[in-house]
Amino acid sequence: MKKLYIKLLACFCFFTSSIAQVDSDFGVKGGLNLTFFKVTEANFGDSVETQTGFYGGVFMDFHVNEFFSIQPEVLYIAINDFNFINAPIYAKYQIANNLHLLAGPSLNYFFDFFNAKLKIRGDISTAYNITPKLDAHIKFTLGFEEITPNGLFFGLGYKL
Repeated sequence: MKKLYIKLLACFCFFTSSIAQVDSDFGVKGGLNLTFFKVTEANFGDSVETQTGFYGGVFMDFHVNEFFSIQPEVLYIAINDFNFINAPIYAKYQIANNLHLLAGPSLNYFFDFFNAKLKIRGDISTAYNITPKLDAHIKFTLGFEEITPNGLFFGLGYKL
């Protein structure tokens, strides 16, 4: 597991150093995570089980122009005994003063599944800049496969 962390960190560092000449910001983020697991019950149909956890990680914001940027992230998510890495790559667009809409795919590595541990999900998020360095964000992650859970994230990000 340590080797995976080192490989992810090395890829992230290589990616960020290779485009260092681009106007960019680096930061940390974290917060509360609600994950929705779909559970099939005998004759009663589907029900949703919600579990609460936390997340934390890093992000880079590569500015393309005044209103548009690309924002990759690497987040560690822990929900009881269920742990995974979430690595979204967002297209970030400023829709109003200090308000941003983010959307894109995310790669997810689940530590606790027996097989097919790598999943692709879709993320949509909104972020509001409280100050030039601090933002509050809400993110929804949609799993495309039955075994991949959906998630709702509430958190803060801080540019270093």
